[in-house]
Amino acid sequence: MSIYPTLHMVIGGKQISGGGRAAEDVVDPATEEVLGTLSLANPADLDAALDNAAKGFRIWRGTAADKRAAALNGAAKLLRERAGDIAWTMTREQGKPLAEARGEVMYSASLFEFYAGECKRNYGRTLVRPAGSRSEVRHEPVGPVAAFAPWNFPAINVARKVGGPIAAGCSVIVKPSEETPAAGIAVVQALLDAGLPPEVCQVVFGVPDEVSRHLLGSPVIRKLSFTGSTAVGKHLAKLAAEDMKRTTMELGGHGPVLVFADADVDAVLDTMVPAKFRNAGQVCVSPTRFVVEAPIYDRFRDGFVERAKAIKLGNGLEDGTQMGPMANVRGTEGIARKVADAVEHGATLHTGGERVGNRGFFYAPTVLSDIPENAGIMNEEPFGPVALLNSYADESAMIAEANRLPYGLAAYAWTQSPARRRRLAEEIEAGMLAINGASVSAVDAPFGGVKWSGHGSEDGAEGVSACMVIKTVHES
Repeated sequence: MSIYPTLHMVIGGKQISGGGRAAEDVVDPATEEVLGTLSLANPADLDAALDNAAKGFRIWRGTAADKRAAALNGAAKLLRERAGDIAWTMTREQGKPLAEARGEVMYSASLFEFYAGECKRNYGRTLVRPAGSRSEVRHEPVGPVAAFAPWNFPAINVARKVGGPIAAGCSVIVKPSEETPAAGIAVVQALLDAGLPPEVCQVVFGVPDEVSRHLLGSPVIRKLSFTGSTAVGKHLAKLAAEDMKRTTMELGGHGPVLVFADADVDAVLDTMVPAKFRNAGQVCVSPTRFVVEAPIYDRFRDGFVERAKAIKLGNGLEDGTQMGPMANVRGTEGIARKVADAVEHGATLHTGGERVGNRGFFYAPTVLSDIPENAGIMNEEPFGPVALLNSYADESAMIAEANRLPYGLAAYAWTQSPARRRRLAEEIEAGMLAINGASVSAVDAPFGGVKWSGHGSEDGAEGVSACMVIKTVHES
């Protein structure tokens, strides 16, 4: 089942065709087939969404926690029931293997279930005061939220954008990517089918800069939540600052992986190579710079190349596919430029480094080694299926490399030393650190970065508190 060929915005619970704006084609990245067309918003559509969001906030902020939780739990149940259909559609529009797409839908359901519990766990506190006086700290919903989600995880990103505000008692206008719209629409539709008032959660599409300027220029919107590149995040933060809107910014990364000589090399490779090429490397927390201690470097490099060559590249709908296409032609062109620049700077290309086939946006799993620090790919997020392997002398040099860039989203480390694990936890500059593992995401754990990787968190209790403001009330 698919909701193609024509997709619509959802404003006030109604499908809106876009007020005469030209529709945009949605393309299957594996075949370059046009799946369907997407209606885009004009200013009147966005004004209607804002009016509904203001109304939705008045409704939802006073709704009991039990009812907010019921909508989230109901949506989670529907997502699990519809996971197969949503995953199939997601693979068609984004390219990832079907099993990964299904896992993404299930994670979204689990996140809604966790947020449902947070509806009742968002406590304030009463301060100690003399008899006859009272001071309490209250947590109140911030107001209508504008949320912009990218194309790499079409379901999870939308679930993160809407789940926290809904649990907190806010209304939300979400703009999924115009390149991968169907999965985001499906997430919101599950909420509406579970009984969420239609004014509380709406979906718009359009020319991204026009939509962001229009929504963030309105006093109705009190918070911005954005996931995407650092460059766009800085631009949106400036727009939000004009009205002192609160922001949650989950931006770019350049994930270092520190592999120490005492690590089990085969265990590291068996875990981190699949993690590197998951979703064709189009992951903000993708392990990217492999910072390897010198004594095991040659063995690590050779094992990495061997495993990368064995990855099965293909259409995400086909059995056995381990890596699908990149999501768009911009990705393949960008990776090709970065890889060529690295080789020109003296890096060694071991495998990959080229597009595959004459149809679709397939790019071979790529491994580079001995990359000079001044190569662009060592400083700019690749966001694609390329691994960077370099050798370092000792722990001090490895930590220095991990912290060298202005990004600080996810980092990874492999070592058997308890003392070193404690040092790494203290010294690595990242919002998330995985030690002896590849996962930095869990529904009950905050997800976010530091430095140029943004601020604020999604998931965990922090994903709800990010949509709250604090009010202190003093009574005499």
